[in-house]
Amino acid sequence: MDFKTEFKPLTVQPQEIEGKSFEMITEELGEHSFTEEQYPVVQRVIHASADFDLGRSVLFHPDAVEAGIKAVQNGKMVVADVQMVQVGISKPRLEKFGSDVRVYISDEDVMEEAKRLNTTRAIISMRKAIKEAEGGIFAIGNAPTALLELIRLIKNGEAKPGLVIGMPVGFVSAAESKEELAKLDIPFITNIGRKGGSAVTVAALNAISLMAVRQV
Repeated sequence: MDFKTEFKPLTVQPQEIEGKSFEMITEELGEHSFTEEQYPVVQRVIHASADFDLGRSVLFHPDAVEAGIKAVQNGKMVVADVQMVQVGISKPRLEKFGSDVRVYISDEDVMEEAKRLNTTRAIISMRKAIKEAEGGIFAIGNAPTALLELIRLIKNGEAKPGLVIGMPVGFVSAAESKEELAKLDIPFITNIGRKGGSAVTVAALNAISLMAVRQV
């Protein structure tokens, strides 16, 4: 068989594919307890992961979505734990409000300090980030140690983020870090269990920034 002549690529536009995907997600998810403002975040998390169990496990602080929208609209910095999160975030929507995305984990001073203290770069990157991103959005999708350190800094009154999106994936401390985040009385978006990752963290943040743009 000559695949070159038999294969006919789809010509559907990306927006149509996304729209159809969202319709299918809504139909398959069925009844849920998410609010009208929370659901777009969950929908994009499912869209990014094709995982309905992960979507159903998403947890929100009651003020999370509103706080995230305000942080974006006020041009607050977004801090990502790793480059994979940084790359996936929609920059034009943030730039519209004068915001940008920073990741500190590969900074030379962070690497040197982590080596000196015999600890992880993720931990040191959070200590550096809080000095420059008060009121900002912290998007952590890869490093549970970064989330645990951020939680410690919040409890100590050293960090005052506008929103924490903490959805790291993994077997060591990932679920535990999210459990600790959910205990805090600050705006957060997280999920239950080991699942998570850069893609779903990005999806949650992009949903927030899209809502921020649509409100103006």
